[in-house]
Amino acid sequence: MNLHRRTLGLVALAITLLGGCASQVSLSDQGRPPVVFVHGNGDSAALWQATVWRFESNGWPTDRLHAIDVPYPLARDADNKAQAGRTSTAEHMAFLRDEVQAVMRRTGAQQVVLVGNSRGGNAIRNFICNGGGAAVVSHAILGGTPNHGVQAIPGVNEANEFSGTGPFLKQLNAPKNAQGDEVCGPTRWMTIRSDNNDKFAQPDGLWLGMKGKPTLVGFDGPELKGATNVVIPKIDHRETSYSVPAFEATYRFITGRTPQTAVARQAQVVLSGKLVGMGVDPLDATTGNFVNNLPLRGARLEVYETKADTGQRLGAAAHTQTVGADGIWGPFKARGDATYEFVIQAAGYATTHIYRSAFPRSSQWIHMRPERANDADKAAPAVLSFVRPRGYFDPGRDAMSLDGQSTLPGVPPGAGTAASRLRMNDATQRSVAGVFNGEKVVGQTWPMAQGHTTVLELTD
Repeated sequence: MNLHRRTLGLVALAITLLGGCASQVSLSDQGRPPVVFVHGNGDSAALWQATVWRFESNGWPTDRLHAIDVPYPLARDADNKAQAGRTSTAEHMAFLRDEVQAVMRRTGAQQVVLVGNSRGGNAIRNFICNGGGAAVVSHAILGGTPNHGVQAIPGVNEANEFSGTGPFLKQLNAPKNAQGDEVCGPTRWMTIRSDNNDKFAQPDGLWLGMKGKPTLVGFDGPELKGATNVVIPKIDHRETSYSVPAFEATYRFITGRTPQTAVARQAQVVLSGKLVGMGVDPLDATTGNFVNNLPLRGARLEVYETKADTGQRLGAAAHTQTVGADGIWGPFKARGDATYEFVIQAAGYATTHIYRSAFPRSSQWIHMRPERANDADKAAPAVLSFVRPRGYFDPGRDAMSLDGQSTLPGVPPGAGTAASRLRMNDATQRSVAGVFNGEKVVGQTWPMAQGHTTVLELTD
């Protein structure tokens, strides 16, 4: 906790010193511009859930907070070549532009704030610099965006949008004025990066499958000349956007004020979101599945209230729904102090039991995806995943355990893995707890022989 307070203090000082030139918005309801959140590569709007809660807790109107879902969120291997289930930089930017225009029509606002994580920052930069966004975007905040590439080795995969020497980033980073600024337009820019813990801003290519080979990109790769560049110690790639210190930096940059970072709780909450699936490349079956944010039409969801300390159900289903073409599974009226199990059934997937901590506020961004069982899973009596969508597990930094063990299966040193998979030796149903820096999620195991799997999902 002391380290957290010290981190927030450093961030506040950095914004005070570096952000003096940034225009700040009025804090009246009408003066608060819409904020559009743009997720990263392979991710979804669901990752902004807690960030939205914190904006709401500081008085930001809910109808002025919008998180987008890119239907095909993964970048192409080569930006100039079509690839099933993936988007080009041009497609990504066009989708963002359409979403921004829709938000402006709905709210009547003349300008918006854009907040993006990782690849989301690429689309934001492209929209503002090349797609007409400079006229409508007042502030752009980029968390962990690989602005100078995940690698910058001449001749290596330069058609990929994450190549620092490739055409996409070279044109974005070309000097815009005599000072050599890499940002464009009247938009106020801020980048947030880690001091040294971002897997995609590393001088060594370990996380790119090039261990021991220089990437020619440093820890400062996400910084942009001409922007307010904030460094937050120890945070990982996703935490550059989804963590409490990142929210605090973002809010101060937009408003000039220090926010409350605690989420204001609601006694009664309304939850909703989408059920989404996985795609299969129709041209090449050997590529396996790819992530998308498309509705999983016909999937069935059951929601059960559970005992927080055991994961056992407390009675019959509190909510059941078979989703339609839009994939929306809500609304579900829940209690803000209760824990729940979400059970997804869909053809081609394992029956997936997802356990979550209590939801302190309402949210429309509770997106969920059932799991598919691979051959190794099918051989186990029971399988459990422990996942942290809004950050990574770092054995050297975090206090964590799964089923009483401090070493998480499949999680190597460093902050680069967001999921741990535990294959159980016993099919007997029992409680299993996952703990991460004070957050505890408890669920029940289910028999893989009957096509069931368990997921413990962290909010932090």
